[in-house]
Amino acid sequence: MASGELALAILGFLNEEPMHGYELKQRIAGLSGHVRPVSDGALYPAITRLERSGLVDRREEEGAAAARRHVLSLTGKGREELFRRLREPSDLEISDQSRFFALLTFLSALPREDQVTVLRRRLDFLEAPASFFYRSGKPVRAREVADRFRHGMLVMAREIGAVEKAWLKSAIADLAEPGPGPAEIPDPSPDLSVRHL
Repeated sequence: MASGELALAILGFLNEEPMHGYELKQRIAGLSGHVRPVSDGALYPAITRLERSGLVDRREEEGAAAARRHVLSLTGKGREELFRRLREPSDLEISDQSRFFALLTFLSALPREDQVTVLRRRLDFLEAPASFFYRSGKPVRAREVADRFRHGMLVMAREIGAVEKAWLKSAIADLAEPGPGPAEIPDPSPDLSVRHL
């Protein structure tokens, strides 16, 4: 997990509730997946940097045994920074799937109109012509690739992209409607064959 992504995850989870460092580490590891667990060597220096910047507060409390434990919480300044980062994600946070998912994890903390703005940026990015491979400056489509593995990359990207675009369009439409939010999550899978890379 990149340092910016890690800082966002720390701020986002602490916005939900104060917690001990170990619990925070478990939540972040769950977010990034078992393939990329967060190390103590990355997490605790990141917490310290956020604490020095006045974004995170640390206090001691009695532990189950004699040892005292540290509880981390978000400060008012930390909450403002979280909201700013969610409202104004970098281009990399919009274009990189892992970073966008970290952003998406905490997007519900923002008002609807701000959520829509972020989702539209991601949708615009996904709808721009793109590929893993280019020929003469133009994106190469799956049907133009003979190599089995490159073809597989393009097919998988096309299908995943189709599902994500369908979900984004549905979420944006839902958020534009007044009320508490969607009652059910639509299944966008029937539209998978519509788009081609």
